[in-house]
Amino acid sequence: MAVAAMAAMSPSAMAKTSKKSATSAPQVIYTGEIAKKVIGYNGTTPVNITVKNGRITAITAGDNKETPAYFNKAKDKVFKQYIGKSVDEALKLDADVATGATYSSEALIKNIKMGLQQAKGSSSKKADKAKAKSKGKAKGKKRMSR
Repeated sequence: MAVAAMAAMSPSAMAKTSKKSATSAPQVIYTGEIAKKVIGYNGTTPVNITVKNGRITAITAGDNKETPAYFNKAKDKVFKQYIGKSVDEALKLDADVATGATYSSEALIKNIKMGLQQAKGSSSKKADKAKAKSKGKAKGKKRMSR
């Protein structure tokens, strides 16, 4: 049935529909390696940050040695401040820490910011490469005179 509906659409309508439904795949950033020197109260506090369409959709904690009660308090306070924000908004955010779990909270915030900074850097490098590549192709073309 959907095929019949698509067949009845004009090519320009189909292009608009496919553009609307096309979304970028989520990017998951693991901070275990890039933030290995960021220490909470009892050790490292790596996180996985999921970014989709330029917005943070999820943050989950990786393996750590923090005291569970304090760490849960920290992640509950910190993570919700970032969910739904764009990467740029999140990098500018002055997040609040959980009272009584300051070291864990600060470590989580540093992990998130380092992960997002890397994601932003890698996406802008890809955009720069694509831009340079398209410029190179345009320079190689010569206009034909009539």
